[in-house]
Amino acid sequence: MQIVFMGTPDFAVGALEALIAQGHEITAVVTQPDKAKGRSGQLQFPPVKECAVKHGIPVFQPRRIKTPEAMEELKKYPADVYIVAAFGQILSQEILDLPKYGCLNIHASLLPKYRGASPIQRVIIDGETETGVTIMQMNAGLDTGDMLYQKKIPITSEDTFETLHDKLMVLGGEAITEALPLLEAGKLTPEKQDDAKTCYAALITKEMGRLDFTKTAAELDRLIRGLTPWPSAYTFYRGKQLKIWKAIPMVTAHREAPGTILTVNKDSFEVAASEGGLKVMELQLEGKKRMTAHDFLLGVKVQPGEILGE
Repeated sequence: MQIVFMGTPDFAVGALEALIAQGHEITAVVTQPDKAKGRSGQLQFPPVKECAVKHGIPVFQPRRIKTPEAMEELKKYPADVYIVAAFGQILSQEILDLPKYGCLNIHASLLPKYRGASPIQRVIIDGETETGVTIMQMNAGLDTGDMLYQKKIPITSEDTFETLHDKLMVLGGEAITEALPLLEAGKLTPEKQDDAKTCYAALITKEMGRLDFTKTAAELDRLIRGLTPWPSAYTFYRGKQLKIWKAIPMVTAHREAPGTILTVNKDSFEVAASEGGLKVMELQLEGKKRMTAHDFLLGVKVQPGEILGE
């Protein structure tokens, strides 16, 4: 099939590479404009553009996809279908109607749950046991179109945003390459989403990462994993920000106030939660590099009874 591919971050690269490998003709890649990076302000290609350039595919980077000028540019690229994966701009109905098969979105959740921008983080934070990708026929709403195809995977107790993102990136490529032949053969049956079963995965903010030790150890563990590597979970220790990169929820019984350091050994220290304790294994003190708790404790004398978060 002839395809115009729309996407921007790493998540979309897996699908683009899978479509190329399957032999589809990618007539153009549409992605966000290059962005300045670091103090130098040097422009950096979005990951999808890097992939397109590597394969010699034409790249179109409109600041606003809905302008008449952008529409005219899109019409230059023949396409049976538009494939969209984390593009970052809302498409108009006029664009949705351009290709023969319309526009298909690769969404990183099992719709109708977790519509919105941050489904991968939210499923971990909320304690879901499985997730997946949904191939959806796009309409003018936000992730509200008919579902065409789904693939599922379990969420493990060690999955972080980073590991689950990478799994879903691969799964998205598998799903879209399996769905397209079925679409062309007329073998996909659109399924309307049940709005009563949906929840919205709003954008993640840095402020969400502050650990509230009045929550249970299990809830704190899920927040840490859901926000690793970005924006990261954090607390405060002796007046400095302390990022927690890895911790293990414990069923420790205690009567200490939430945030109190319960025990310290050579490889970890345990912090009181409202229920159970959080065994800290990897962390990063403000101004220092990320390190194991073992290395941290070699240089900092952490004492039981001290309180995190103040």
